[in-house]
Amino acid sequence: MNVQELLVIGYSNLLVHQVLGEWATKNTKILPYLHCVQEFIKRFTKIEFRHVPRIQNEFVDALATLCSMIQHPNKNFIDLIPIEIRKQPAYCANVEEEFTENPWFHDIIKNLVK
Repeated sequence: MNVQELLVIGYSNLLVHQVLGEWATKNTKILPYLHCVQEFIKRFTKIEFRHVPRIQNEFVDALATLCSMIQHPNKNFIDLIPIEIRKQPAYCANVEEEFTENPWFHDIIKNLVK
């Protein structure tokens, strides 16, 4: 594809810093993957790694789920998925806390005592 510049966004702060060489790798199981990534880095003229906290990664998780469900006859090709970005959420799930004088387990104990 002749890509020269690449931005890699990862949710694992540990792995991003290990790839950048800022943190040491103690887990020997991931060393082969780390070496593989370091070899890929050499293929690009510019590569940048950014950490995105998992809490801000909901959209990527949804895309990963979609991708895992798509089957294409040609394994080297993925159909484009049109994505629209909305200015407000499509749903809202607010949970309001209900304050009572009794602890959360009061009803359980009440039913067990009967």
